[in-house]
Amino acid sequence: MNRDQTPKLNEFQSLPVQADFELDDGPGRYRIGLIALSNDLATERDFSRMGRGEEIAVFVSRVPNAETCSVANLRAMEPELTHAASLLIPGSRLDAVAYSCTSGTVVLGYDTVAQRIRDARPGIPVTTPITASLAALYRLGAGNIAVLTPYTDEVNAPVAKYIKASGLDIAAFTSFQFANNDTMARTPPRAIYQAALEADRPEADALFISCTAIRAADVVNSIEQAVGKPVVTANQALFWQALRFAGCEWPIEGFGRLLRTASSRISVDCVPPIGRKMP
Repeated sequence: MNRDQTPKLNEFQSLPVQADFELDDGPGRYRIGLIALSNDLATERDFSRMGRGEEIAVFVSRVPNAETCSVANLRAMEPELTHAASLLIPGSRLDAVAYSCTSGTVVLGYDTVAQRIRDARPGIPVTTPITASLAALYRLGAGNIAVLTPYTDEVNAPVAKYIKASGLDIAAFTSFQFANNDTMARTPPRAIYQAALEADRPEADALFISCTAIRAADVVNSIEQAVGKPVVTANQALFWQALRFAGCEWPIEGFGRLLRTASSRISVDCVPPIGRKMP
């Protein structure tokens, strides 16, 4: 083939579509942006299982996270949050953004987390596991709670302080005392169930299971049946508040009382105030 016979790119023509159509709003009546940790094996899976059909669309970005769960490593995530948020379907509609780290929010503070995310996606409601869980506990009428976490006491101490600062009392605080994030992910749901029964106290109004990295959502129904009271888990509450921020009020079966009960839309400012009781 000589030079004159070489096809030219600008000579190619495809056939234009002739069908008459109008653009729709794209997939997902309710759109949630999820910022998961790079080594989180549970949250994306839980959100997928708790979702309902095709009308709830979850779009995921990841933020780098170290192997060990420590205060220093949790703080190191802050500068990465804006970039992670910027990768959530840029230019397209999002109804809420969920940052999937309970202890990270406790260490950084909700306002810092929300601001870093809004630096990339301004004007969108931001939910976190600890603020969503506290809002859920107040919504369920709990004033005194039992707590179960996978963390070491370096991380447990600020978590307990954060909970108490919101106005809740802690009847007992129980922990697997794991430092490694992979170990948390490999904790079987049956072990979480047994630990939850150990953590519960008769005087507690509800049980809170912290950490998005563990598979507590798998056994939340079974735990509620065993203890006879509401159980709030980090991923369950995060998904619940993200849906409510997005305007979705559907009851969802299979993941505890919180998601099973339909409720009206909650305010985008429904973050438990630290230092005073919510009404």
